[in-house]
Amino acid sequence: MKIIHTGDWHIGKMVHQVQMIEDQDYILKEFIKLIEEEKPDVVVIAGDLYDRSVPPVVAVDLLDRVFTKILVNLNTPIIAIAGNHDSGDRVGFASQILKNKGLYICGRLGKNISPIVIKDQYGEVNFYPVPYADPAEVRHVMEDEDIHNHNEAMKSIIDSIKENMNESKRNVLIAHGFVIGAGERDTCESERPLSIGGTEFIDIENFNVFNYTALGHLHGAQKVGCDKVRYSGSLLKYSFSEFKQKKSITIVNLNKDGEVSIDLRSLIPHKDMRIIKGKIEDLLNPDVYRNTNVNDYIYVDLTDECEIIEPMSKLRTVYPNVLKLTRNSFNRKMENGRTSLQEDYNNKTMLELFDEFYTNVIGREFTKEKKDVLLKVLKSVEKKEGR
Repeated sequence: MKIIHTGDWHIGKMVHQVQMIEDQDYILKEFIKLIEEEKPDVVVIAGDLYDRSVPPVVAVDLLDRVFTKILVNLNTPIIAIAGNHDSGDRVGFASQILKNKGLYICGRLGKNISPIVIKDQYGEVNFYPVPYADPAEVRHVMEDEDIHNHNEAMKSIIDSIKENMNESKRNVLIAHGFVIGAGERDTCESERPLSIGGTEFIDIENFNVFNYTALGHLHGAQKVGCDKVRYSGSLLKYSFSEFKQKKSITIVNLNKDGEVSIDLRSLIPHKDMRIIKGKIEDLLNPDVYRNTNVNDYIYVDLTDECEIIEPMSKLRTVYPNVLKLTRNSFNRKMENGRTSLQEDYNNKTMLELFDEFYTNVIGREFTKEKKDVLLKVLKSVEKKEGR
């Protein structure tokens, strides 16, 4: 059986106040071309169809057009689940009627998860859709007071599935969450945390019983421990922390014995998301940008030490889609897919915050003499406020 595994479409997403709907429309048309070419038995969407629980009308219209082309024009069934960005009730509306047309959407978690059966030349493949639900909801649905985190929640759900699952058949799980296993995790800043303090993590051991687990939530295409458990990643880059990620579609071939082979197919976006660094004079030089797509979404890190009048306006004469501009502040060393710009400001002193602000804006060192002046000002303000 050929399965196209995708997820994290985030239709309706805005990045730095820019609506991404045109970019999403373009990439989804490319996605439809891929389906037409590959002719899969089923398309699996592992959550986060929309970017927010109440999506804009343009987002709903786009999803409607895409689903219609896949189901009606290409006659390909779709199995989709709600992610943490979706409203389960809205995503799952009219699901009982739509399944007769080959559209299986699971918006809300139920205690008994019945498999969706798709047949190929070797027989039946059972797909178990597990929509995102926080531990409190799972505790209520599964009537299990021992559930306190996402791992316990997933274990309870899978234990329930296993009670009636035929392990001699080929079984596929579809889920949305933060699964940990062997190897490093490729995370980024556009992924909304599911919880804090490590309670969002789900152990890969939960999925051993399945021939393949199609995951959503992390935006980088990656396996978790082995190819049997994979994230498809998002179709587009939704933050500059993703600029090194190579987006792709995961094509899963499930043979008659339930063994999987993976093929990753790249889709080329209308506009990429890039980071460029240098002096403004160099970045505006035609020799520098001649062989690049100047219409990409750009984060510019200027290295000029002198003052520049209206740098954004000047840059946009060449790069019309500059979304972010900093001065000497981008650290190219990435740690777990995140930049040094994301450090928690709540853990920094006022002096440290001003030091970073001064360095970013002025582009020069915040010297000891300047720190001494600022300390005097801060002490004076605190004294006046009676602290």
